[in-house]
Amino acid sequence: MCAQKITVVGAGHVGATVAQYCALEELAREIVLVDIIEDMPQGKALDMWESAPVSLFDTRMIGANDYGLTEGSDIVIITSGLPRKPGMSRDDLRDANVKIAKEVTAEVVKASPDSIVIMVANPLDVMTWVAYKVSGFPKNRVMGMAGILDTARFRAFIAEKLNVSTEDIQAMVLGGHGDSMVPLPSYTAVSGIPLPQLMSKEDIDALVERTRKGGGEIVALLKTGSAYYAPGVAVSQMVESIVKDKKRILPCSVLLEGEYGIEGTFVGVPCKLGANGVEEIIEVELNDEEREALHTSAAQVKEQLELVEL
Repeated sequence: MCAQKITVVGAGHVGATVAQYCALEELAREIVLVDIIEDMPQGKALDMWESAPVSLFDTRMIGANDYGLTEGSDIVIITSGLPRKPGMSRDDLRDANVKIAKEVTAEVVKASPDSIVIMVANPLDVMTWVAYKVSGFPKNRVMGMAGILDTARFRAFIAEKLNVSTEDIQAMVLGGHGDSMVPLPSYTAVSGIPLPQLMSKEDIDALVERTRKGGGEIVALLKTGSAYYAPGVAVSQMVESIVKDKKRILPCSVLLEGEYGIEGTFVGVPCKLGANGVEEIIEVELNDEEREALHTSAAQVKEQLELVEL
């Protein structure tokens, strides 16, 4: 089971990595990589296609500088936007990337009016809201990739600290994709063993803080650009659940309309992803401290939304 066509807008590090992961899993018969830089997406797509006989996939890889070849896409992944530089927050990218998101979304609507849109550009929750507003798509067909990445970072740091397999760690991170995100130690376990039984509160708090700053840590190390391997594979996990109708419960940035006591903004929460996109928003029980942190995170996203001009 796979999609007929997936489009990835933005052929930079994140977009190209997303396309490659989706091809390796054969999640579509055809993947179109779009970018405004002349010949660049064509070159990357050709390079990926030439890897097919070694990696053993048959997904056709196509590069384009316009949206003609993207027509009728089942899923469109938007990665285009300016990356962070050292010292920048995700919110610092807002104005420039809002303009890009508006233009891209308008093209997506014209070429693929029945598509499901996955936003990846930062500031993630704001960009997802822009795509939702500009597209006019129903809320189940517009979502942002953030929670899977944030949760993966939390799990990776826990595995490193405890010197255990990443496969045995279950975790959950809610909230906006920024420094106010809400890792939930109460929903974190190692092979079913609650994290507080394996680690001191001091160590847990340190890992929570590192998770919140995880993207910035990579930006500071790279000096130019930001993370792309982990974001790329996180997007492919969302795509797989949708095209294979797997009904996986994954944390995504989605529009809340009363869930968790939050209204009218995109925030990361657990969702059931299937053929129809976001098929259900899962509400988990939170203690007072966790709920307050989630509301604070959502309020910060809403403050950013109020600064956006569509």
